[in-house]
Amino acid sequence: MAQATARKPRPKYLSLPAILFEIRLPLAGWVSILHRVSGTLLFLATVWLLFMLDRSLASESDFAFVQHYLSLLPVKLALLVLVWAYCHHFCAGIRFLFLDLHKGIDRASSRLTGIAVLAASLALTAFFGARLW
Repeated sequence: MAQATARKPRPKYLSLPAILFEIRLPLAGWVSILHRVSGTLLFLATVWLLFMLDRSLASESDFAFVQHYLSLLPVKLALLVLVWAYCHHFCAGIRFLFLDLHKGIDRASSRLTGIAVLAASLALTAFFGARLW
């Protein structure tokens, strides 16, 4: 009979610090978490974006106000984060559609597509961010 080795007990409850600093997630896990974070950001930002659209279409003076508002540095940074969220959510969504079709589920191709999603989303963010500034 094989010797039983003592194993460290698994944690019963996971906290955010444990997920971020103690547990090493594979790259595909980070892509999945960032996909959820980007989706949440896009959902929450919809109200802000629709408000700006409503104000810009109300009158000519409101349009000028929105133009001035969009030229502020914190607003541009927030829009850059939203551009990243959209690009990442789009690229990761395509990756997950292929995973649903059982394409690229082995370890090597999963890591490769994870890297591709991160690289493509950052490249698209840089492209659209350059147009934003």
